[in-house]
Order: sequence, then C-alpha cells, then structure tokens
Amino acid sequence: MQQDIFTHLMPYIAAMAIPSNLLAYTWGRKNARGALAFSLYLFGQILWILAFILQEAFHGLENKLFWESVQWLAAIFILAIPFFSIEYTEYKLPHARLWGWAALALTTVFLVCLSLDPIFHLIFHNPRLEYGGWLPRLTFDYTPIGLAYIAYGGLAALLGMAILFRSLIHPRELFRAQVSVVLFGFFTATLGGILTAARVRVFEYEIAPFAFVIGDLVTAWGLFRFGVFKATAIARERIFEAMVEPVVILDNDNVIVDVNSSILALLDKQSEQVIGKPAKQVFENFPIPIKKYLQTIYTRAEAEFQLDGKAVHYEMTAWPLYDAQKKVSGRIFISHDITALKELEQELRKLNAELENRVRARTRELAEAYDSTLEGWARALELRDKETEGHTRRVTNITVKVAQRMGFTGDDLEQVRRGALLHDIGKMGIPDAILLKTGKLTKAERIIMETHAALAYQMLEPIAFLKKALAIPYCHHEKWDGSGYPRGLSGQKIPLAARIFCIADVWDALTSERPYKKAWKREKAIQYLTQQSGKHFDPQVVGVFLEMEQKGEI
Repeated sequence: MQQDIFTHLMPYIAAMAIPSNLLAYTWGRKNARGALAFSLYLFGQILWILAFILQEAFHGLENKLFWESVQWLAAIFILAIPFFSIEYTEYKLPHARLWGWAALALTTVFLVCLSLDPIFHLIFHNPRLEYGGWLPRLTFDYTPIGLAYIAYGGLAALLGMAILFRSLIHPRELFRAQVSVVLFGFFTATLGGILTAARVRVFEYEIAPFAFVIGDLVTAWGLFRFGVFKATAIARERIFEAMVEPVVILDNDNVIVDVNSSILALLDKQSEQVIGKPAKQVFENFPIPIKKYLQTIYTRAEAEFQLDGKAVHYEMTAWPLYDAQKKVSGRIFISHDITALKELEQELRKLNAELENRVRARTRELAEAYDSTLEGWARALELRDKETEGHTRRVTNITVKVAQRMGFTGDDLEQVRRGALLHDIGKMGIPDAILLKTGKLTKAERIIMETHAALAYQMLEPIAFLKKALAIPYCHHEKWDGSGYPRGLSGQKIPLAARIFCIADVWDALTSERPYKKAWKREKAIQYLTQQSGKHFDPQVVGVFLEMEQKGEI
C-alpha cells in the first residue's frame, strides 16, 4: 500500500522540483525589476504542490481539510502576478493606491474567512471523503465566499496577464519575447488552477501541478534564452516622466496628446487640464514659443523670459512623429534649459574681451618698446656718423608717405617704417677708419663699406620681430638694372619697400648739405631722378615720388 501511495505521489514530487529551481534562480536576482514578485509567485506554486502532496498522503478528514486550507492560502500568492506585471512593464495603473487598498482589504477578508472555516464552514461546506481511486479524496461544496475567493484570484491573474499582453506592442523584439514566455507561464498555471477548482482530472491526477510544470519550463527557457531578469526594457514612464526637460506631444490637429510632469509644473496645471486641449489655447501665454511653431514640422528656436527677476533661456526643438505607414502622425516638442550655458557663454565673452584688451595693451607696450629701441639705434648711428645727422628721420618720413600712397597699410606700413629706421644698421660693423674717413675711399675700403647691407641681414634675421623689416636694410642698395649690391637683384625682384626707400635715400642725399658737398637745387635733383629712372630706380616709383613732390606732399 505504501508503495502504491509513493508511486501515485511521485509525479507531484517531481513537479515541485521545477519551480523550486526557478525560485532559487530568481531569488538570487531579487533586485532585478519584477524578480521579487515573481519569486513570491513561485513560492506560492511550491507551497500549493507541497500542501497537495501532504493532503494526499495523510488520512483523515481533519488532516485533509487542514492541508486543503494551506492550498487555498498558497493561492493568495497568485496576487503576485499583477504586481509583477506592473513592476516589470512599468505600467502606470490608474488610481493605483485605491486598487492596492482594495486588494489588501479583500485578501484580509478571505484570509479571516479561511481561518474561521473550521468553526463556521465559510469556505468548505459539507466536507467529505470520496473513495474509489488511488487514495481517498477530499471533496466539499463551494460556498459563495469560496466561489468569490476563486473569482478574486482568477481576476487578479487576468489583470496581470492583460497588462503583460498590452505591453506586447513594445517596439523592441527582445522585450516582446520576454513578455511572451512569462505570459505563457502565467496563462498555463492559471488555466490549470481553474480546471483543478472545477475538479477536472486526467487519469486520476490533478491538472494544476502539471500545468505549473509546463508553464515553468517555458518560463525557465525564457529566463536563459532572453535574459528576462538581466536585459529589461525601460518603459515610457521611467524616461518620459523622469525627464527634466519639458516635453509636449501634439497630433496633426495640434491637440495635446501627452505631456510630462516637467511641462505640467511650468504650466501649473494637472494633466487632465492639458491633455486633449488645443495647444494654441494651453500655450497662449506660455514663455516657451510652442504656439509660434504649431504649423512647423521641424524647428529649433531659443526663448528668453524673466522668472523671479532672473533671465531664463530655453532651447526648443520640434520633431515629427511617424506612424507605421511612415506618415506624419504628430510632433514632439522638447525644451531644454540652456540658462547655465548662456551664462557661461556670457562669462567667456567677457573673459575673452578682457584677455584681448590685455593682449592688445601688452602688444602695444611691446611694440612701443621695440620702436623706442629702434629709434635709439637709429640715433646712435647718426651720432656716430655726424655727416648724416637727421638723415634717418627724413628718409623714414618720405618712405612711409610714398609707401602709403602705393598701397601699404597696417602692419606692412609699420614694417616699412622700421626698415627705414634701420637702413644703415649694418654700418655698426664698419670700422671707424672707413666709416668716418673724410677723403675718397679706396677700392678695398669701398668693398668693405658695401658689406654693411649683408651685415644688416646677419644682425636682424635672427630677430623674428624684425624679419619683415629686413627688405630695406638688406636691399636698399640694389639697382633696377641689376648693378647694385649685395646680391645684384634687378627689376621687381627687388622688394618694393627697398625700391621706394632707395629713391628717398638718394633724394635726401642730393638735397641735403654734406661736409663734402653742397645741397643740390630741387630742379637738378628731379632731373637726376628722371635720368636714372629705369637704371638706378624703379620707373613707377619715380613717377609716384615726383608727383607727390610736385604737390608738396614730400
């Protein structure tokens, strides 16, 4: 007889192994979304099967009634299905707090009735044993409270499955697969429970435990195949409602179909006062310019308004939304607070302006310091060569005027001035015996004197500040016909600044009195420049120079 009992109960004992292993797995991941509620659901299955096995194994009406009561107690865990569904899908249940209190109240009433059943028979009416199968079976008549108890559990399971079924429209295939396997498990277990409550058996076996096994096997496969408690989709509420940026969704008629809590806070309204209303009406006096762009499919705009005496800046972006046929079904407006960015930009602009002013001031100071140094060098040269006192200042003024007439401006004109000041800097390397000689220079002395142009290049080339000014000190003794020195350049190969200075230098030398000669008259000096045009001098520069001289501009 004992062997027969064990043989009969063996399938039920084996059936308890599947939810037990699943429970161990899900409990180890109880911090995942929905895992704790799912664990409670599995615990209810295990408790139900265990109580069923013990009821079958024990003899006597009282023993069987006790374990039947435990089974009904285990059925309460079916309430974990809607809790799991809500948490896993992040479904926002309307009036969730009211539903929660109602479920708690009903559950408490049923549990009280269950605990008082041995006295008042509120659940199990006319309990008795039936014989004729493997073992004596407990049977009883359902009371209205008992039927309500069953209906309550069934409706709770249906609610949870409905929420899961609703989420199958999720665009992510992985999430749909996860929901599908869990939904199948719940449906199979619920169907088995309903058939068992209706006392439907197969070969003298209760259907519920085996329905649990089928559903749990599919669920277990889904847990590992689709990572149900590993890779979970994030529902709309988690992102949409958590966004600090105000978000508005309009349909093609510019009617508000959805908003998030951020925009409601700015509007100081409830969702029912906004959703379903025309956007033109709701945003009539709204500082963010949504109303202005109601006829635009895509736009990006900025808005500024005062809030508590402080300027607030927003950037608003509108994007089209498309339906399954790729047609525009509405638009989404997202506004982003860029006040901090604007304040940072303003501070950066102030800082840049301040830095630029400092750089300009420092550059001006350095330039003035450089120019003072150059002028000091020029005076030192004149003091050394007393025959040319005032010459540098005069030729510099003439050169700058002609260069300006010929198009030199800005820094280029400044480099011409510096080059003119330093035109004879190379003479610092010429011995006094040659530089200050009163008589005619010998051929050897002339060769040494002519090296002052190359010496100027050697002195100034390493100075980056003066590289652009080198043209005049290095090339002002070159001649248009190529007979000059130090490199024998001709024509336009000679830098224009040097060609201009060459004429100014000769003009001043001719019209100024020197110890070894008298100053030429103006007409004679003009005649000389005319004769040397195309030979010593650039004809074009000669023409400009003489025109300016005739007008008294030199």
